[in-house]
Amino acid sequence: MGFHTTHWTVVMAAGAEGALAHEALSSLCSTYWYPLYAFIRRQGATPHEAEDLTQEFFCRILKRDWLANVQPAAGKFRSFLLACLKNFLANERERANAQRRGGGRKPIPLDGETAETRYSLEPADKVTPEVLFERRWAFTLLERTMAKLRQEYSRLEKLDAFEELQGFLPGGQGSASRAELAAKRGVSAGAIDVAVHRLRQQFGALLRENVAQTVSSEAEVEEEIHYLMSVLGS
Repeated sequence: MGFHTTHWTVVMAAGAEGALAHEALSSLCSTYWYPLYAFIRRQGATPHEAEDLTQEFFCRILKRDWLANVQPAAGKFRSFLLACLKNFLANERERANAQRRGGGRKPIPLDGETAETRYSLEPADKVTPEVLFERRWAFTLLERTMAKLRQEYSRLEKLDAFEELQGFLPGGQGSASRAELAAKRGVSAGAIDVAVHRLRQQFGALLRENVAQTVSSEAEVEEEIHYLMSVLGS
């Protein structure tokens, strides 16, 4: 696997100027906005405040050139982004109204209703904002991986097979057993085993690609995958 485009290289582009910089930043925002929103909500902000602060955070990153001199030292992009958010919140004492913030611009389309619906489904346990952020980051990676895999099966006109087998993947939903699927499809249980094995291999490869985008070197990928699984299992 080539290790070329990562979130660090995207953030380098976002530190520049112009439409491409804005597009690069928007790409990152679309991945990380909900984990950051959940972090802010868990710290006690109202839904409106959390949405407003998330928008302002991304506006500040671009407007104040926070990324212009960033160097992709060894480390995880999510940790860098969370540190930036904490610094932003620590200095955000007086909240301006939404019109004043960022000159009324919204760098990315945040769906406040969707965000709050997702947040309302969060476990009622008393985990820290940091732990919640890690969980949301982990689930976001799984969701993006699942979406890419679904697209691939759809392209091959095998979406029905994907829908039936996705329950055997991490985070997948499905209640049918392998024997039940074999009977339904009129194939042997061994054929289902092979199909599940192939699906898991494809999922693993795509997950590795997604994780590779969030760290600064290929050497960190395996460690991050193990951490991802530990977060999901906690």
